[in-house]
Amino acid sequence: MGKKPYHHLPDGTFRNPEGSPVRANDVRFSYRTFIKEKKKIDITFPKDHVIDKKIIKENLEKFKDDDYIAWIGHATYLIKLGNMTIITDPVFSKNAGPLIFGPKRFTEPALKLNEIPKTDIFLLTHNHYDHQDMSTIRNFPFKDAKVLVPLKLGKYFKKYKDVNEMDWYEEIKINDHLKITFLPAVHWSKRSLTDTNKTLWGNFLIQYKDTKILFACDTGYGNIYKEIGEKYGPIDITMINIGAYDFRPMFNKSIYHTTPEEALNVAQDLSSKKVLGMHWGTFVLSLEPIMEPPVRFKENAEKFGFKKKDAITFKIGEINSLKSILKD
Repeated sequence: MGKKPYHHLPDGTFRNPEGSPVRANDVRFSYRTFIKEKKKIDITFPKDHVIDKKIIKENLEKFKDDDYIAWIGHATYLIKLGNMTIITDPVFSKNAGPLIFGPKRFTEPALKLNEIPKTDIFLLTHNHYDHQDMSTIRNFPFKDAKVLVPLKLGKYFKKYKDVNEMDWYEEIKINDHLKITFLPAVHWSKRSLTDTNKTLWGNFLIQYKDTKILFACDTGYGNIYKEIGEKYGPIDITMINIGAYDFRPMFNKSIYHTTPEEALNVAQDLSSKKVLGMHWGTFVLSLEPIMEPPVRFKENAEKFGFKKKDAITFKIGEINSLKSILKD
């Protein structure tokens, strides 16, 4: 038997790549304090943060023959490449948690689940409730979609026809023009009191013709991104979390969610041409003001070698062609 990879532990659980940041011993998360501080957050968002449903449907028709990216909300995107449409971490429920519990959305999904176009590939990065939504999985209208999930998450997709569990660095060729590779991220997994890190997590590298799109799992910053950049870069578009980082006064920040600046640093390590900030504007998962992430993201772009216009954020429901996103 060969030696197990570093991220596979003897007890069957998983850990982050070697050299990743480690959570400090003095971190004390208090649910009571979190709820108290969370109640102070103003969830009033600008009207133009969400695009009108009529316009969204018109744009779906307008771009139906193009390659495009559309933001449904949080980490849920539709990515159309050729004749294949990908959905990422689909969450259409009103809250991110079991049953009626967990953070409630303050913005609705851009489309209802029964309004999304035919979807061919279902990508799931990890099992946290704001990414793996069982109601969406059960009610997903396209059970013949090819499902790509981290190790040990296939059990949640029993009614699907084509479910593929993936370890880091494994790749699946979809067709002559499309290949998807599962790559490391700096994060963790948990859905109950007894299953911490029993399932894997990770990023998806989507290679379509000559274009490379990295769709990040929730991730913190780590040395692994320099290695990924050297092996797989340059990346054309890095889609990465820019929200859910501030947990003061309990502790300064999460090592498992990049700040807007760290997200730009990851993209810099990947030699990325464009950075698309996600994982904000939908749920209150931490204590920064809800509209702070995109502001910090844009304001700091140049410090990491990007033009401000190359640090991109969408409005919920925005659809843009791949050609337009990649335009210099």
